[in-house]
Amino acid sequence: MAKETILVVDDEEDILELVRYNLSREGYQVIGETTGEGALKRCRSEMPDLVVLDLMLPGIDGLEVAKNLKGDERTRQIPIVMLTAKEEEADVVTGLELGADDYITKPFSPRILTARVKAVIRRKDQAQASDENQEIRYRDLIIRPGQRAVLVQGEPVELTFTEFQVLHYLVQRPGWVFTRSQIVDAVHGDNYPVTDRSVDVQIVGLRKKLGACGEYIQTVRGVGYRFKELE
Repeated sequence: MAKETILVVDDEEDILELVRYNLSREGYQVIGETTGEGALKRCRSEMPDLVVLDLMLPGIDGLEVAKNLKGDERTRQIPIVMLTAKEEEADVVTGLELGADDYITKPFSPRILTARVKAVIRRKDQAQASDENQEIRYRDLIIRPGQRAVLVQGEPVELTFTEFQVLHYLVQRPGWVFTRSQIVDAVHGDNYPVTDRSVDVQIVGLRKKLGACGEYIQTVRGVGYRFKELE
C-alpha cells in the first residue's frame, strides 16, 4: 500500500532532489515544485498529505505560501514542515503563527528531516483517529476536536493550527501547570527546537482571540501556563 504523498518546495534543485531521494526511500510518494506559485497550484489540485516548504522562494515566498494554504478551507489541514536557511527567531515565530507544524534549518541531516516528517504525519493520523464527537465544554467555551472548531459564547473563533493545539492541550487538564517546554513537546513532539518566546506568542494570540474566555489561560510566573480550574 502506497504511503502518503509529500510535496517538496525548494528552488534549489540539489536540495529538492536530496529531500525527494530520502523521503522516497521511506516509501513516500514525493512530488516537487520550485516556486511558491507552483506549490499553491499543486496543493489545490493534488492535495498532498504534507508539504516540506522552503521559506526563501522567488516570487511568492514560503511564508506567503503557508499563509495562503492555512487561509484556504480546502488546504488548511495540510501539515507544513518549514525548510529554511533563515535562523532568525522572528521567521520561526511567524511560521508557527501561520500554522506550520515544524521547521528544519539548512544545512540539515536527511535522517532528522525524515524523522520530523514521520512525526508530523503520525500526529495528523492520531488526531484523525480520535473521537470526533468528543466535545469539551468549559463555561462559555466549547471545543470540538474532530471539527477543530472553537466557540466562545456561541460564536465561532478562528484559530491557527498551533493555537488550537495549545488550547486543546491546556484545557484537557484544568489547574495543571505546564512549562513552555512541555507545551512544545505536546504540540510538536519531543526535542522540538523552538524558543520560549514562540510559546508566549501563541498564548498572546489565543487570549486575544478568545476574548472574555482568554482569562481562563493563566500565567504561572517563572514556570509556564495553566488553564483555570472551575470553582
